[in-house]
Amino acid sequence: MTTLPPATRQFTLDEANRTLPLVRRIVRDIVELFADVQQRFERLSDIEGDPDSISIGGNSLSGDELREMQADLDADQDRLRDFFHELAEIGAELKDPITGLVDFPTVVDGVDAYLCWKLGEDEIGFWHRQDTGFAGRHSVHDATQIGPHDDSADLII
Repeated sequence: MTTLPPATRQFTLDEANRTLPLVRRIVRDIVELFADVQQRFERLSDIEGDPDSISIGGNSLSGDELREMQADLDADQDRLRDFFHELAEIGAELKDPITGLVDFPTVVDGVDAYLCWKLGEDEIGFWHRQDTGFAGRHSVHDATQIGPHDDSADLII
């Protein structure tokens, strides 16, 4: 999997929730395609590692068919990378392509944190500190302030 630079945008809860219709579609595509790519990659690796197993459904595979399988796999890996980049452009960070776990950088009560969302959830309901991860999730209702602090409001003119 390609490693992307961490997002620099910090979200309010409302901003992150407004991205969910698009994020949900992208993440659904990632989860489905990732599982398929992983399965095909393992099968192709098995075939390449055991020349006697080069048959599917009793039909032998030719070298051309193997190359076509690899080309299809490569194309789908490129599609996955495109999906990962789409999320990064939004500012969201994909944490798990199997479960569809996504984090949105934010600040919660003055501490760098993530708003945490997982495919299947209707809206963002949790956050966690950047150093705790999914296991350290807290309800967004337990936070006093979510989102970057606007320093311009502190200026005395």
